[in-house]
Amino acid sequence: MSDAHEHHVELPGPSEVRSPLVQQELKRAGVWFALAVAIGLVALLAQPLLLVMGALVLATMMDGGTRLIGRVLPIPRGWRLTIVLLGAVAFMVYTFYLTGSSLAAQAQAMRTIVETQVARIGGWMQQLGITTTPEDLKSLASQAMSSMGRVTAAVGTAVGAITSGVMMLVLAIFIAVEPKLYERGVAWMLPIEKRAHFYTVADKMGWTLRRLMFGRLIGMTVEGVGVWLFLWAGGVPMAGLLGILTGLFAFLPNIGSIISGILIILVGFSGGTHTGLYAFGVYMAVQIVDGYLIVPMVAKRATDLAPALVLAAQILFGALFGIMGLFLADPIVAMIKVYLEERSKALKPQNPTPPLPSPDA
Repeated sequence: MSDAHEHHVELPGPSEVRSPLVQQELKRAGVWFALAVAIGLVALLAQPLLLVMGALVLATMMDGGTRLIGRVLPIPRGWRLTIVLLGAVAFMVYTFYLTGSSLAAQAQAMRTIVETQVARIGGWMQQLGITTTPEDLKSLASQAMSSMGRVTAAVGTAVGAITSGVMMLVLAIFIAVEPKLYERGVAWMLPIEKRAHFYTVADKMGWTLRRLMFGRLIGMTVEGVGVWLFLWAGGVPMAGLLGILTGLFAFLPNIGSIISGILIILVGFSGGTHTGLYAFGVYMAVQIVDGYLIVPMVAKRATDLAPALVLAAQILFGALFGIMGLFLADPIVAMIKVYLEERSKALKPQNPTPPLPSPDA
């Protein structure tokens, strides 16, 4: 044997783990596998994740109220949060205690009116030769409700809805008591060099959500109270219930206003053509005030989300996650937008190269 053969160094083959090629491919496969597992977990844990998201939105609203009171009353944060919570509870109890029995009667009457009006529209459409019956419309509505994702099934029962609501509320209160504690906890899990960027993104997300929710609450109040007062002044039946429903539906941008508009018009026309036209006029006036004055003044400056983007997100989230997805589509899109904006700022070169002088100069 020659000396060269004796001192020949054997390199690891492609089948050995030590091979750089194998290690690189294993890392790549590991990333794809982890991504697939993460997507599977998100799909599997859709309901709890949306409950946590809902709790964050609620906590943001509580935090916003606490900060507003802090501008007027220089008292500890805990007391300010207590005032906000007691105020919200007092308002709900007052609304439902005073109007509970009359609202229940109005709701029953409204259901009858809406069914009658839908039947009339069905008959009118049949006269025009459109072969759609009220049963078709009912089946279409039930199909739309039943196709609203897995979360609706989980929160479908009254007990499930109450349990989910209570859990969301308790979690929101814990977060609102000391939000910085949880923010630091999440930051602690990140590498040190990433923490400053995380705090910046979290602060911007918090500010955006507070502005978005503040705008939403103002819009709900203006739409609800405006519809109630104007319909009541015009003698439209069930003005109180329509006002409350309009205010609640105003939490859902785009879709909510369509639903409340349909209800107002159906109930309005049950009292005659003049009443129906007046109800339609009231609805349009309130929507214009909300869309052109309140939204640009409060929420649009904070989020500047395109209506088509929000509507597409609502359709997608509603189909995937049901009612909860529909309610949370707007805040989720706003937070994704903030994250992407801050990410692009962080990736921009700090000292960009100066532009080359133009040949004309």
